[in-house]
Amino acid sequence: QVQLVESGGGLVQPGGSLRLSCAASGVTPYYYAIGWFRQAPGKEREGLSVITGSGSADYSDSVKGRFTISRDSAGFRDNAKNTVYLQMDNLKPEDTAVYYCAASSLAQLVWEDADEYTYWGQGTQVTVSS
Repeated sequence: QVQLVESGGGLVQPGGSLRLSCAASGVTPYYYAIGWFRQAPGKEREGLSVITGSGSADYSDSVKGRFTISRDSAGFRDNAKNTVYLQMDNLKPEDTAVYYCAASSLAQLVWEDADEYTYWGQGTQVTVSS
């Protein structure tokens, strides 16, 4: 059974940092890409970053240079818990949103498209405010 659990959200001042974690169980690291999304009130869900099974990463223009994605496992073990991180630096008030991680096994993944992902976590709130 696939399960994604986010953690690490909270309240931070502008210019501060947070590290979000996505604990993924039931997914074989090599075959699943893990993406990070966020959704602010009244706005559509926005794709922020993705890391593929082979370790390639990509970012949206809105977070490039400020956010860094990484994962602590790789390979073919499908019963291993693996974690994907989103290090967020130089946070701005407009980064305030609920942040989600999601998993996709699609070979040709349009990573910014939320519909491409099968499994989602429950979300974690990030608030950037002084």
